[in-house]
Amino acid sequence: MRQTKPPQNAVAIVYQSGDSAPKVVAKGRGMVAEEIIARAREHGVFVHESKELVALLMQVELDQHIPPALYRAVAELLAWLYRIEAAQQ
Repeated sequence: MRQTKPPQNAVAIVYQSGDSAPKVVAKGRGMVAEEIIARAREHGVFVHESKELVALLMQVELDQHIPPALYRAVAELLAWLYRIEAAQQ
């Protein structure tokens, strides 16, 4: 019996200075998730893989700010991103 992988999920968030919190700007499952990841990589956007965080962010509506309950998890993600960007300079 061949085991199939469950479809992948992906969420794109944006944080701009002045915003109260990061905002979910794209999310999807399966082929849509693959396209989100491919476009991010094409544009030099780093992709962080955390199934737990993605599962939580999938519950946030598009164009909505993340809820306060996710601030810490997303702050850790942003810190990871800033470290990577700083190392590349």
